[in-house]
Amino acid sequence: MQIHWTKINQIIEETPEVRTYMLDCPEGFVWEEGSHTHFALEGFNAEDKPNRSLIRHMSISTLPHENSIGITTRIREQCSEFKSILRNMQVGQEVAIFKTHSNVPLKREGKNVYLLSAGVGLATFRPLVLDYLQKADGVNQIHSLNVDSSKDFLFPAVFRSAPDKKFTAQFVGSRTEYYEEAKKLAADKDGLFYVVGSDEFLAQTIDVLRGQGIEPEQIMLDKHEQQLDEFFPEKLKV
Repeated sequence: MQIHWTKINQIIEETPEVRTYMLDCPEGFVWEEGSHTHFALEGFNAEDKPNRSLIRHMSISTLPHENSIGITTRIREQCSEFKSILRNMQVGQEVAIFKTHSNVPLKREGKNVYLLSAGVGLATFRPLVLDYLQKADGVNQIHSLNVDSSKDFLFPAVFRSAPDKKFTAQFVGSRTEYYEEAKKLAADKDGLFYVVGSDEFLAQTIDVLRGQGIEPEQIMLDKHEQQLDEFFPEKLKV
């Protein structure tokens, strides 16, 4: 396993609780839209066994052409040891990234794509939207639906409707409203539905979609293949 140590080159305060840590791109490091990585702090591998409290599984919120690896995360006042350390880190300090992989690249199958997310889960979808806006081949249109009770919606410069590019961005402030809107989107029986959020959010969204007749094969999760059975116990997915 290759571990890339790299430096923070910028810290962006997206909202009062959300920051994006922009990292230098190590030589030979490659990724695609929808990628996640293991993001670790100094000391995580100091002992014989990795200190898992200093490692988190994070989505990469940027594309390679942006020339920085973006890690976007919510840091609340009361937070874990990991996020407490991260909150106090400065530009120039080093972090580690390893085991980078994409479970949710943008499928270009000539269908409508629906991006369903909660809160900072929107970070996973930012690269997919940018990729689509640059090149729409094989995608009819994209609709993003995000629920965030804080009302501090993320990435407004990217997630704004662009009718000429067949992209719609929708934000709601409650789960109740979100599930009602998700039901409406599921009227498209041929659409592709990407879902990002907590495990509880995934399970409840899947229940809504399945209840409207959407097949498991149409639902994409940011999970490894072996984890999919947990969400689709009726049959093994892709």
